Amino acid sequence: MRIESVNENTCMVYFGDQIGAESAGLVKQATDRLRRDMSDLIIDLVPSYTSILVTWDLEQADRFAITRRLRSAIDSGDDGSNGDDSARIVELPVYYDPEVGLDLEDVCEHAGLSQDDVVRIHSEKLYQVYAIGFAPGFAYLGSTDERIATPRKSTPRLKVPTGSVGIAGTQTAIYPSCTPGGWQIIGRTPQKMIDWDSDSLALVQVGDQVRFRAISRDEFLELGGNLDEL
Repeated sequence: MRIESVNENTCMVYFGDQIGAESAGLVKQATDRLRRDMSDLIIDLVPSYTSILVTWDLEQADRFAITRRLRSAIDSGDDGSNGDDSARIVELPVYYDPEVGLDLEDVCEHAGLSQDDVVRIHSEKLYQVYAIGFAPGFAYLGSTDERIATPRKSTPRLKVPTGSVGIAGTQTAIYPSCTPGGWQIIGRTPQKMIDWDSDSLALVQVGDQVRFRAISRDEFLELGGNLDEL
């Protein structure tokens, strides 16, 4: 673990340099401990792939005191949690079809696989939530099977429909709202990814795991899915 100052009341806590399940587990455990043990000092926590951005109340602690508290809380190791064992699994239904999967045929061509193979490979894996960013509720998930890893689009779309499921390299994600984006869209979920009335805002959080479940067009519509482009 490495702690570096960002400004007078913000620091970055690093847990390694490699993106993966191990670092994601460490970030989740540390985030949980800090929220539990340092709520009196911490103003904001922003977990990411291998780090946590910590903002604290400068009137209660200087950077030396906060560093000691951070190390003590993170090293406590007494919460009984342990990486993937405590991870919450969220299942998301996805309608995989060119009707909503705007780039599904391109991904199939890039991978040299049939549509059924791409859908099976994408939906059979359990993904780790590595970071939340870009837009509220936008979760970066990894890692996608190398067989279907596809580069971002050379020219991003000005609007990607809400619920779109995309691939960019070895990551996959769901667009929680209609925003610009360059990910390769292979399907759409009817599940709302943002709840503006909840404390957490987003359906999934860093440290959660996501599993996709392929559904039919009829089920997509029954679950409230929208076939309109936007």
